[in-house]
Amino acid sequence: MAPRQTAEDGAARTDPPAGNHHQHQHRAPPRQTPVGSTPPYLANVGEPWSTGLYDCHLNQTNAIMTAFFPCVTFGQIAEILDEGGTSCTLGSFMYILMVPALLTCWIMGSNYRTKLRSRYNLVEAPSEDRTLHLFCSCCALCQEFRELQYRGIDPSLGWMGYLARQQGAATAPPRTSLWEGEAIQRSYTLFTYS
Repeated sequence: MAPRQTAEDGAARTDPPAGNHHQHQHRAPPRQTPVGSTPPYLANVGEPWSTGLYDCHLNQTNAIMTAFFPCVTFGQIAEILDEGGTSCTLGSFMYILMVPALLTCWIMGSNYRTKLRSRYNLVEAPSEDRTLHLFCSCCALCQEFRELQYRGIDPSLGWMGYLARQQGAATAPPRTSLWEGEAIQRSYTLFTYS
């Protein structure tokens, strides 16, 4: 039984033994991805995170707060992701209640990480959400906090603070006239005292 190469896909095939034709199995030709399209195994991977898991130094205030009070950071993230449905206080309280129950706060943390990832189509990396919140919960919380900040949402303001900032940005007058006025005033002052 010698392998032979077919012209269709270039793969080596072995001929079935003589007299055993009923056991011959037909294989489908390999699927080819059209040029310019995403292969199926990469279709739902997601976008990369704005910062790495261990980039806690990028927001030192949040890193210190999370190291000592991870429940507060969790509460802030939960309030933003639930769009005010869960207050920071309630989220923090729920997180604290899960600590004595065999340190099961990682379950809540991983659920909210999954919620954040699905909202912004983020990749589940460098590991699964459950694993990250089980072994690196503070780093995972800090990364989630930074991700929201990089997307223009400051979790430390809370949901109502975020809405107020959005409303203020929409109704605020342009600041360019203020800066131009200050520059004209400064130049006038320099010429009058010279």
